[in-house]
Amino acid sequence: MKLQMHSIHFDADQKLINFIQKKADKLDTYYDQIIDGEVFMRLDKNDKSENKIVEIKLNVPGKQLFAKSQNDSFEAAADDSVEALRRQIKKFKEKLVIAKQ
Repeated sequence: MKLQMHSIHFDADQKLINFIQKKADKLDTYYDQIIDGEVFMRLDKNDKSENKIVEIKLNVPGKQLFAKSQNDSFEAAADDSVEALRRQIKKFKEKLVIAKQ
């Protein structure tokens, strides 16, 4: 799956980008018609330790899926976002099956 990576207010290292790409590629096993996606990694300016935000947008035929997560590391936030998208994809596929009946 083609993902555009955007790191806002910092430079993401290649290891982080590869980690998120690998996690997101697993979504293809749930739905193989994902067109593309965008990932936004952002540092929130606050005093809390959970200041890393990952937002993922996926384009599927006829719809756009979105998940956002805030955590103390980009890896954990990416895990949460990918898991949320996995649940959305499963719901989306169920609706497609019902609509075809």
